Formats: sequence, structure tokens, C-alpha cells
Amino acid sequence: MTRKTLFITGASSGIGAATARAAVDAGWNVGLMARSADKITALAEELGGAALALPGDVTQLAVQEQGLLALQEAFGAVDAAFANAGMGLNTPGTENGDPREWEALVQLNILGLLYTAKAAMPYLKETRGQMVLTGSVAGRQHIKGSIYGASKWFVHGYAGNLAEEMREWGGRCTVIAPGMVDTPFFDSPQPDKLMPEDVADAVMLALNANPRNTVREVFLFPTN
Repeated sequence: MTRKTLFITGASSGIGAATARAAVDAGWNVGLMARSADKITALAEELGGAALALPGDVTQLAVQEQGLLALQEAFGAVDAAFANAGMGLNTPGTENGDPREWEALVQLNILGLLYTAKAAMPYLKETRGQMVLTGSVAGRQHIKGSIYGASKWFVHGYAGNLAEEMREWGGRCTVIAPGMVDTPFFDSPQPDKLMPEDVADAVMLALNANPRNTVREVFLFPTN
């Protein structure tokens, strides 16, 4: 059986790294993109021949295009892409917020995600493949003054629009919406919340669904 191939951004830790491990365990090849070259190189070595490290800044469209081309050349095709890279803010809110942080957040959470979709689309059309986007509970409910949450509202809206665009040629798109996850995103550990592996399970649920079934959204919430 031919192994499918998944491109992952934000793959150096947390949800991205957990998804890479889950995908390889499920028989997929993975392309790992993040700025932390040492971390994704170590992860690729851990995962063996099924993984390719692709160091790069996802806010640069050309970098993602080059990474996807290298992934296709390495494994023959790209069957899915997971736009997972994202960031939060140190100074939340509008009045006290830092516009320089807003600009960096928009570059990564919105434009970086759009660049993943644009760069991956030619490959996914060839394989009738799938896009998966990391949304958030913060993109499903209003949180006082949250600029980060607003960026995730964009992700949720765009995911539905992209799903309609991809449906025209048999592609599928899913947004994964987790609540608080114990990742380096937070300054202190959150051991009673969701684990990155829980989100990775949701990604694999969408990727492994029968082709007749488009899983449009998976909403995860910590029991605590």
C-alpha cells in the first residue's frame, strides 16, 4: 500500500509534533516545517525515513512553495496539508495592545495559513487531498478584547469557504477547534487540560475519514 504524505507547519513542538508522530504511526509520510531547524531535524531523525525536515518561515509564501516541492520530490505526492503554525499575544486587548504584536500575529495566524493553503492547493488537486486548519474555541465564542480570538474567527470562516472551494474538485477541508491545550503556547504547564496528542487524534480522525465523509469541524474541550 502506498503511504500518503502530510505537510505540517508549526511542526517543531506541541500539536504539530504530536500530529507528526500520530501520522507516521498511522502509516503516513510527513514534511515538518518550522523555523526551529534543530527541533524539526531531531524530530525527523526520531521518525526515520517517513519524515522530512523542512526548516523555514511560514510567513514567506516562497518558502512554503519550496518546502512542498521538496516534499513531493521526496515522497512522490502530497495528500494533505495541516496549517497549524500560530502564535498568541503577550499584551491582549485593544487599548493596551501592541500593534507590532498584532502585525506579527496577522502575518502568522492569517497570512501564514493562507500561504499554506495556496502553496498546497496544486498538489492537493492532483491527489483529491485534504486541508486541515488549526482553529480554536476562541474562534467559536467571543472573548473580551481578544485579538488572538479574532484571528481564529478568521480561520473558522475561511475553513468553511475553503471547504466549498475544494469540494468542486473532490477535496476536503477541516478546522480543528481545541480548547486549552498543554503546549509551549502557554507560559506555565496546563496538565489538567487537553494534551497535544488529543488534537493529533482529531487531525487523524479527519484525515482517515472515508472519502465520502468531509469532517468540516472537530471541536475539542477539556473535561476540566
